Amino acid sequence: MESLYHQTNSLIQEIQQCFQQLNKVGIDTLAVENEIQTKITMVNANCDRLDVLVFKVPVAQRQNSKMRVDQLKYDIRHLDSALKLYFDKKRRREIEQSERESLLNRRFTANSETSIDIDYSLQHNTAMNNANRGVDEMLWTGNSVLENLRSQRETLKGARGRIMNIGNTLGLSNQTMKMIERRVVEDKYVMIGGMVVTTLIIFLIIYY
Repeated sequence: MESLYHQTNSLIQEIQQCFQQLNKVGIDTLAVENEIQTKITMVNANCDRLDVLVFKVPVAQRQNSKMRVDQLKYDIRHLDSALKLYFDKKRRREIEQSERESLLNRRFTANSETSIDIDYSLQHNTAMNNANRGVDEMLWTGNSVLENLRSQRETLKGARGRIMNIGNTLGLSNQTMKMIERRVVEDKYVMIGGMVVTTLIIFLIIYY
């Protein structure tokens, strides 16, 4: 299990390095994107195997091994979300570039009845694109925040269960357990508050 754990941890570090390469000029981004997707698939497969192997370690070490595997799964979920966000931004850039080229290559014919103010049309198109991009950014940011909050909530729920098990073994005080439960409730309120604020901001942007 230790060998597979270290191999998976190394793959996660390599994925993080690949993300840094995407920002460099002159890099074959398609090859890097494929490499990231391949390694994410490998990490997910390794995590599934580790979930099985963790029950084969001695009972005294099982709790610690489970927490280490959960941390790997938490890291790869964030990297997978980052890759999806990267593809979304890339798609928006391609759409904007296509619209820009289409507008510049459009041919206008002059006549006595219709006149087209090119400058005004360009300004209007730019303003609309900026507004749409702003709303999209808010939506993607809000979605990313919600996904992170959900992941943290699941992690905290798992950690709470493990701590309760450890607490039963070690005899933790009731006060400590109440503090843990209060933290879970506070995180829930933070997630709900974030959802409400994000929805309100998006509504105000669209309305005004």
